[in-house]
Amino acid sequence: MDYRTPLSRAKGLGSAKNGTDHWWMQRITAVTLIPLSFWLIKFLGLSLTAPYQQTVDWLVSPVNSICIVAWIIAAFYHAALGLQVVIEDYIAAEGPKIISIWAVNLAFLFLAIAALLAVFRIVSIG
Repeated sequence: MDYRTPLSRAKGLGSAKNGTDHWWMQRITAVTLIPLSFWLIKFLGLSLTAPYQQTVDWLVSPVNSICIVAWIIAAFYHAALGLQVVIEDYIAAEGPKIISIWAVNLAFLFLAIAALLAVFRIVSIG
């Protein structure tokens, strides 16, 4: 016996509607973050041990700056997706749930923009 509505059967949607997209994006960003984290670890190691100019020279390299920018985008998006799942699981009331998700998404958007602007400023100065 099928408990789905005729509209959901026609669209091919289950009870989660678009949950599979969310699930896949979490997995894709997680897998993407694995190799990109090596660039971040290298960058953090340089920033802690190397002189400032050497760190800037490393970051100015196109491959390194693109990898750091990609890590920033993937990490903040992955974190926003993860916190959205936590909020959906633990906040029952719809109003606070929606407000919390919007607040988390906006906070991560602003943090990602700030991090990207910092990288772009270092790259443009170097």
